[in-house]
Formats: sequence, C-alpha cells, structure tokens
Amino acid sequence: KWNYDGSSTGQAPGEDSEVILYPQAIFKDPFRRGNNILVMCDCYTPAGEPIPTNKRYNAAKIFSSPEVAAEEPWYGIEQEYTLLQKDTNWPLGWPIGGFPGPQGPYYCGIGAEKSFGRDIVDAHYKACLYAGINISGINGEVMPGQWEFQVGPSVGISSGDQVWVARYILERITEIAGVVVTFDPKPIPGDWNGAGAHTNYSTESMRKEGGYEVIKAAIEKLKLRHREHIAAYGEGNERRLTGRHETADINTFSWGVANRGASVRVGRETEQNGKGY
Repeated sequence: KWNYDGSSTGQAPGEDSEVILYPQAIFKDPFRRGNNILVMCDCYTPAGEPIPTNKRYNAAKIFSSPEVAAEEPWYGIEQEYTLLQKDTNWPLGWPIGGFPGPQGPYYCGIGAEKSFGRDIVDAHYKACLYAGINISGINGEVMPGQWEFQVGPSVGISSGDQVWVARYILERITEIAGVVVTFDPKPIPGDWNGAGAHTNYSTESMRKEGGYEVIKAAIEKLKLRHREHIAAYGEGNERRLTGRHETADINTFSWGVANRGASVRVGRETEQNGKGY
C-alpha cells in the first residue's frame, strides 16, 4: 500500500490528510516501457474504510460473491469522448467560432474533411494494447471531433479497471498532443450528438438456450430502478438524454429490439437466436 495527500484532491481534511492506496490491477506502462507498470488502486481512510469516491469497493464485493461469479458477467463498454482545441475548448476540426457541416458523413468517416484526430485515436489504441487492456476497437462518432473506443468483452470488475486505465492513457496521450479530451455528456448544445458510455452486458444464463427470457426478466428489474440508476450514471446526462440524437428520454425507461432510441437495446440476432452472446 501507499498514501497521498487527500487534502489536495478534496478527499480528506488538512488535519488528517492521508488517503491510503491499495493496488488492485497492474498494466504495462506504454509511456516509460521496459519494466515499468501502471497500477490501478482504490482509496481508503487510515482506519481502512473506503472513501466516499471509492465506488470500486462495493463493486468488488458484488462481483466476488459466489452467485455473481458463477454467472460470469461479460461487459463490453463503448466509451465516447470529444477532442477539443486547447486554446478555445472548441471541437477539433471545427472552425473557430463556427460550425462544420451537419452530421451524417462523420460516423466511421475517413478523409481530412471528415476525420479529426485519428493520430491520437490510433496512438491510444496501440498504447492500450501494449498495456494489456482488452481494447477491441475504435471508431469516429456521429459528431465531428467525437470518437469512441471499446473495451471488452471483459469479465466482472476487470472491465471497470480496464476502462478507467484506458481513460487515463487517453488523457496522457492528449496531453502529449496538446489537445483536450472531454467525457462531458453534451459538450456542444443544439443539433449535435452527445457522448456516453454504452454498456453491452450478458451473463451465463443469458448466453444459454432460453436466455432471451432471462434477458427480458433482467430488463424488467432494471425498469424498477431506473431513477436510482440514472442518478448514479454521472452529472449532466439530462442534457444528453433528451429522446433525440439516438438517446432515450431521461425520465422514461424503454427497451426494444434494434431500437437505438431506447434505454436498453436488444440485438436483432439475440431475439432470433433466443439467447444472448
């Protein structure tokens, strides 16, 4: 274990400033290389209690419980983000004080007039592979200057660890490039897509024959906790989840097959096969 000054980060008072770090996962360091590593830690008080921002503690207890471990939950997380020009906080590739052409040609687009920042995106992808993160893809998103990377399939809490370290690596790379990365849900108001973190999920029971019925039962349970879950998903989602731009309305839970405007989208193949994957 190690410790740091929590008073400098707003995580502890000055008169009792030590926050204790416990290592939880290690990754190869893509910046220093050689024998260097990146260490994913979570944070505790000197008395051994998790600090309020340590959400990993309870997650680890849940994922390590026998009934959850037996289901081997798989996650594939799609992390969207926006690259901004450092001096203006305006999206990369946008004219200063102006706007690009309307959305349509940018999603998975190529070419200097449609794709802005691919050198950063590719560097991040390669760095994650070197680190040992199970990064499975990248693509340009609907709004120009917006991108996405995918982590997974990963099992249980390792998925969260890998996404957090992938975000860290992305921040380091954009720092080197002199570009700002933001995970804000709606960095540009108006007729522009926001940025989220879509979560693909399945359990052993969902992947077996008859798994579609298990999936539908799980969706009904999610419906009952919709407001509670929305409150835990981070700040600013009310600006993004408007029912427009491929989102569901923040106040209304919905699900559907192949419906990108629903809270939960079930793949067409899942419905046809009667089970998940």
